[in-house]
Amino acid sequence: MGRLGVDLYPLQTGVGLDRVESFGRFLGGSAANVAVAAARLGRRTALVSRTGADPFGTYLRRELKGFGVDDRWVTDVEEYQTPVTFCALFPPDDFPLTFYRRPKAPDLEIHPHELDLDAIRAARVFWATGTGLSAEPSRTATLEALRARSGREVTVLDLDWRPMFWTDPAAARPYYREALRHATVAVGNLDECEVATGEREPYAAARALLASDGGQGLRLAVVKQGPAGVLALAADGTCAEVPPLPVDVVNGLGAGDAFGGALVDGLLAGRDLEEVLRRANAAGAIVAGRLACSSAMPYAVEIAEALATGTGTLPEAGAHRGDTPGSGTAPGSGGTPPEIG
Repeated sequence: MGRLGVDLYPLQTGVGLDRVESFGRFLGGSAANVAVAAARLGRRTALVSRTGADPFGTYLRRELKGFGVDDRWVTDVEEYQTPVTFCALFPPDDFPLTFYRRPKAPDLEIHPHELDLDAIRAARVFWATGTGLSAEPSRTATLEALRARSGREVTVLDLDWRPMFWTDPAAARPYYREALRHATVAVGNLDECEVATGEREPYAAARALLASDGGQGLRLAVVKQGPAGVLALAADGTCAEVPPLPVDVVNGLGAGDAFGGALVDGLLAGRDLEEVLRRANAAGAIVAGRLACSSAMPYAVEIAEALATGTGTLPEAGAHRGDTPGSGTAPGSGGTPPEIG
């Protein structure tokens, strides 16, 4: 549940947007990308979001279906246009974003009464984002969806901090704290953890996340450290830390979303925590070595290849014969609830 929009990535590297001559168009938005990433790994996924009632909205729903993501809970908002995001590419670590989400993005117009709470409860995993807490009515809807997940096994809060969506980091912290009370897994990078908890040192941030819910159910804190790897700390004291996988970076923006899709796939599969992190790290590295986000999400065979070869620099997605984009219930076919919503 969360952001959905059109990503426009330059086909020239190392120049500002004022000098870019051509762009590639892709499905984007963190929640949408996570859904695509999990679908690439064979999971049934669905997205709760909104688009404008415009051609870009039509394009996004078509792309979701093509990636194997159920779009039945993606609906139009007449008042606002589908958001567009431009990115400049300065590898290996500078990818400035320009968001066109004014006066308001449709994905922040998710109303509580529109939620299919039965489907949200039925999903084996529910993934919500911090961006959804940044404005009403999405804030109330996100919190209501998380509350509906009480007692469910895997409910993920992706801290997903974007400073342009908030007037002040301090204003965000109470809403993060409330959302964490209803989650079982928290995922964020160092900046996001600091906004949510006030702690930046990785172990301190992980402990603060686990403590932030008042002991009500958060069982796993995952702290992404970029080139320093990833740390995960469980409420039972289990800890895992793995280094990053080397990669020739092309565009680092989709790496966290690929990590998220592989993370929930590993949790659903019941893998050992360190193995979950290694596979998620590999997925992130693979996408960082490609231009796009959504269409670059790796298949399981690619993750296995990256781990076997020790590098995330692989051919583009789909170049591995025998892979298929997802499995299970066809998008929009009804009947079977998604594993991940």
